[in-house]
Amino acid sequence: MRGAVRVKSPCTTICLDLCRFRATLTGMSRLSFILIAALALSAGMARAADCPAPPDHSDQLEGLFAQISAAENDMDAREISNQMWELWTDAPDEAAQALLDRGMRARSGYDFLGALDALDRLVEYCPDYAEGYNQRAFVNFLRHDFPAALVDLNRTLELSPRHVGALSGKALTLMGMGELDEARAVLTAALALNPWLSERHLAAPGGPLAPVGEDL
Repeated sequence: MRGAVRVKSPCTTICLDLCRFRATLTGMSRLSFILIAALALSAGMARAADCPAPPDHSDQLEGLFAQISAAENDMDAREISNQMWELWTDAPDEAAQALLDRGMRARSGYDFLGALDALDRLVEYCPDYAEGYNQRAFVNFLRHDFPAALVDLNRTLELSPRHVGALSGKALTLMGMGELDEARAVLTAALALNPWLSERHLAAPGGPLAPVGEDL
């Protein structure tokens, strides 16, 4: 006698259909996730690719460094320093400039979250523009998020090694973290480029970053 033939009940058929439907949805969800992730990655790469190279002001900065080293008073040095900042804050294009200006305005108004939003967008759009990282570091410094500030300051200096603002900011950040020896070394490097920095009093005799042996 042949084996008995099993007849599927309506309930069994419905369960099988539901399982197939769920499997189809799972496969579609995985595929959709992969496609969305790929599109997001390509969109991010496209945004970065759309940002022009940062302006090259190295020759102008070199001349300004020479002028500030020879400056005879604080007022002259401050004017030269302002010219440096004009070059550092010259963004790659109008879109980047708008984000930078928005972030700096928000920071000046103590809207730190708004500043971070604008500067995060700037860094994503122009990952090779040093000032985006430097300004974001300043915001995080003001928020006392010293580790986050230090990461951005290091990136700033990778892109612009003679950025005196980032060097002095790094010294202050390290000081805030209690890393006085490293802060002292960084501030010394900054003062070698601009002896008129406002932070110079920290390295004066009796200051917290005075050379070892020169404290009062």
